[in-house]
Amino acid sequence: MITGERMAAVDENAAALGVSRKQLMESSGNAVARAVRAVADPGARVVVVAGRGNNGGDAFVAARFLDEYDVTTYLLGRAATIGTDIARENWAALDAGDYDVREVTDSRNFDLPDCDVVVDAMLGTGISGDLREPAATAARAINEADATVVAVDVPSGFDADAGEHAKNGVEADRVVTFHDAKPGLDALDADVTVANIGIPAAAERFVGPGDVRLARPTDREGRPYVVGGGPYTGAPALAAQAALRAGAELPFVAAPEAVAGEIQGYAEDLIVQAYEGEHLTPERVDDLVATAHRYGNVVVLGPGLGTDAETREAVRAFLESFAGRAVVDADALRVVPEVETEATLICTPNRGELAAMGGPDVDDLRAAADEIEAFAADLGHVVLAKGADDVITDGERTRISRSGTVGMKVGGTGDTLAGIVAALFEAAAPLDAAAAAARVNGVAGERLAADDGHGFLASDLLEAIPAALWGVDDV
Repeated sequence: MITGERMAAVDENAAALGVSRKQLMESSGNAVARAVRAVADPGARVVVVAGRGNNGGDAFVAARFLDEYDVTTYLLGRAATIGTDIARENWAALDAGDYDVREVTDSRNFDLPDCDVVVDAMLGTGISGDLREPAATAARAINEADATVVAVDVPSGFDADAGEHAKNGVEADRVVTFHDAKPGLDALDADVTVANIGIPAAAERFVGPGDVRLARPTDREGRPYVVGGGPYTGAPALAAQAALRAGAELPFVAAPEAVAGEIQGYAEDLIVQAYEGEHLTPERVDDLVATAHRYGNVVVLGPGLGTDAETREAVRAFLESFAGRAVVDADALRVVPEVETEATLICTPNRGELAAMGGPDVDDLRAAADEIEAFAADLGHVVLAKGADDVITDGERTRISRSGTVGMKVGGTGDTLAGIVAALFEAAAPLDAAAAAARVNGVAGERLAADDGHGFLASDLLEAIPAALWGVDDV
């Protein structure tokens, strides 16, 4: 099962793999035509009621496959306002081919003729709430018609993310949905068919540009709270700066006073909050947890903390007390399998750290994806295992990120990844945030490698993150 939002990401990933939306529309339209043939004999009267988006484009294609039927296609609106190039091209093909096509520019003049089949292609996935004009009038006419109603992907008015149907939505007899079932369709009083339209499995398995678009922040938001530093100072600074580059509003770093000044010295953009001591100890945990809950945003726990026994105990106490969202990285990871926590965690181990947590000890993470998935299921948290190919899993669903270069073996790239995850985790679901962040971090490295070979530093990634996250053509 797949939501409408996720389906849009998969479509975009498929296009990046070379299977264009135009190809998918041709397959979708063919599937709709097959559904019409299943309910009506040749010569039957078929009326297509289409909107101006790709849902309507699917139906325009279907009309070309129904030459043995008496078909009229109604477009709700003017052809000049069709919203996508491929839908516009398929409307133009009908018009040029002398098919019976009509524009409905005023819903008050919409009159649904007597027919055997109505194809509902007004609104597809991504639409929620009650129908507005002209779709509301058309839906009422469709529901009152003595005809078999075939809906394209979802009935108009159906929310493919929430699984809810508008009170004035189309009541379909049959639904031809694409690639996978949508949540809530099985609750409708309709015959639902899932049509394979040729989307490659890789569009779901491999993290692509659609995943980035799904998870990227829409505005400056979030105040990641990086709890790190002690024996190491660069790691928390890199994580906080990467979060800032990935759309965070303000990055805070909590660090021992012995190194707080050094961390602050890396960038004036950081807000560093010092606490007494040279490393994290259990006595500091209550204040840190209270501050983290007060911010109400995402914690990054681990960068540069070190392996002191007191620090390990402090990490344990923090996770036992914290109930928010956290990215756990580096030296904090070993504690996770030993602790019960109400926090929602994304764990970001490299191969060695994964093995130390009790996960598979392998060189090729991608080949061990099933084992990592099983480990994540036992752990109860999302795992982003970092390697030549990153494996991202919540224990039920697993994604592979293939972005990155050999130059990213340089120290610190895992810290930038943790910061990107934190920024995206502000609004995105855990698996979505982790998958998109893995790709963004890798694409940032690819951009640098294209210019400078493999001689770049983790700090160089910082300036490449925004283009990797918000670029349109090559993320």
